[in-house]
Amino acid sequence: MTLIGLTGGIAAGKSTIGRRLAELGAIRIDADQLARDAVAVGSPGLARVAEAFGADRVIRSDGSLDRAALGAIVFADAEALARLNGIVHPEVQRLFAEAQAAALAADPDAVVVYEIPLLVEAARELPFDLVVVAEAPSEVRVARMVELRGMSEADARGRIANQASDAERRAVADVVIDTAGTEAETLAQVDALWDRLRGSAAGSR
Repeated sequence: MTLIGLTGGIAAGKSTIGRRLAELGAIRIDADQLARDAVAVGSPGLARVAEAFGADRVIRSDGSLDRAALGAIVFADAEALARLNGIVHPEVQRLFAEAQAAALAADPDAVVVYEIPLLVEAARELPFDLVVVAEAPSEVRVARMVELRGMSEADARGRIANQASDAERRAVADVVIDTAGTEAETLAQVDALWDRLRGSAAGSR
């Protein structure tokens, strides 16, 4: 099995790369989705969040997590945020391990792509075989956020400023995919990476 860490700043094109790799045959695991699953209705993670922060404060009437209410609590309180991360992160790691084990059981030669926005910020804890970074200039990313996500320019720039820098991501990158051009140009780079990966896999047999 080959484990790829896929990262990049907000609006840098990670999802485009991840979707293409999945189309080509990779197994795609989305860290953001795992984080949502970690606190889904009926999950152990949600039960622990309710216990830590008060069900009456952070759980809606339908039993789901009130993310806005929880956010208001933790983002103004570093200790509360650390407590939340101490609940959610182990659950995400457990869910990832389950998904990785399922992929390995289905195909020992599988290519697993773990799409993780905060790979650099998380200190690269997982033993990736390859780290792929989606990269585009900040001006291109700001324009995408304004046009496609309806964000203000100030909010877009603030989001970029609060993440790791391009230099920090490049420092852990094995492959950088330039997403500043057309989608076709981005996909061509992904296709070339896939050909390289499959060629390496075939050669190692």
